[in-house]
Amino acid sequence: MHRHPYFHRFVRSVARFHLALCGGLKVTGQDRIPLTGPVIFAPNHISYLDTSAVAGGMSRMLRFMAKEELWDNKLIGGVVSGVGGFPIRRGEGDSEAIRNALAALADGDALLIYPEGTRGDGVTIGPINRGVAMLAKRSGAAVVPVAITGTNIIMPKRWPGQPKQSGRRHVVRVEYGEPFTYAEIAKSSSDRENRDKFANYLTDRLVELCARNGLPLRSAQSSLPKETSVDLESGSEKPA
Repeated sequence: MHRHPYFHRFVRSVARFHLALCGGLKVTGQDRIPLTGPVIFAPNHISYLDTSAVAGGMSRMLRFMAKEELWDNKLIGGVVSGVGGFPIRRGEGDSEAIRNALAALADGDALLIYPEGTRGDGVTIGPINRGVAMLAKRSGAAVVPVAITGTNIIMPKRWPGQPKQSGRRHVVRVEYGEPFTYAEIAKSSSDRENRDKFANYLTDRLVELCARNGLPLRSAQSSLPKETSVDLESGSEKPA
């Protein structure tokens, strides 16, 4: 996997500058981020700006999944690769993307995955995809829950049938939570029960972190892991 740390730092600086113009970026919990070793960053997802917010608040280089169509343009594909992206196919199981994700973690990299799989409404946190538990289990990586608030005000999601909304300036807050591992949560002899425990624990941590940063979220009862397909929008998997 090609990585270009200097280019990544440049793009991260641009992201920070953009967020500063949009109202500012406030970051807490950086001392909880493991400085070395494999890490899965698992944020709530409410805006296209979320990746910039998560990456802008830390010094580690992030790997992430992006829609494979971006590589149709060599320049854009090169830029995405340069900042840590690798391709994924939307709407189907992409075993190569999963292998790339596991390989990144095996190399000790940090991987960004949105556990909900797609942007939410900023009111309810969606179901946690079982693919996140699978990656956490197989890699042994530390999982860092991340709360993001304010990005949905700057760049809100447009829902079907709604007129296009213009965003406004607002402070973006990012808090990195305490890391945990799949093994610390999965103590049952049942794989299904362990996945459920992992999903519920991650959901609870995200709800807690978001609430203390000004975004109260309801936890959907359907937050148990489901069969998944790939969602390119988030660079993760989504319920089938």
